[in-house]
Parts: sequence; structure tokens; C-alpha cells
Amino acid sequence: MQIRLNGELVQLEASCSLEALLAAQDQLKAGVAVALNQQVIPCSQWATIFLSDHDDVDLFRAIAGG
Repeated sequence: MQIRLNGELVQLEASCSLEALLAAQDQLKAGVAVALNQQVIPCSQWATIFLSDHDDVDLFRAIAGG
């Protein structure tokens, strides 16, 4: 299975949750936000959303300020 993570192709052995992907990438940290196929996913749903072949995942840091 292949996904795109921050623009880079990544091979996965099998489908996994967003949470598992972030843990494997050492990105399960405070302040990290995730967009799946250009839709921001609340962290409360990361464990229950599983990736599919050709998904696009973007990780970014939320920055407070104005």
C-alpha cells in the first residue's frame, strides 16, 4: 500500500490508523495537526481513521498568535 506523506511517497505493509502512522514517524506530539486528503482531522479521530491506498497525509504544526 502506498500513501503520500508531506509530498513524499511512503510504502506501508498494510493499512494503519493515522495515530499509528504518526507514532511510527515520531510525530505523535502536542501541536501536530493532520490533514487527510486535504481535510483536517481532529486528533480525537486519529485512532479510528485508517489509511487507504493513495491517501495524501499532510502533517503540520499549529501556531498560535496573530
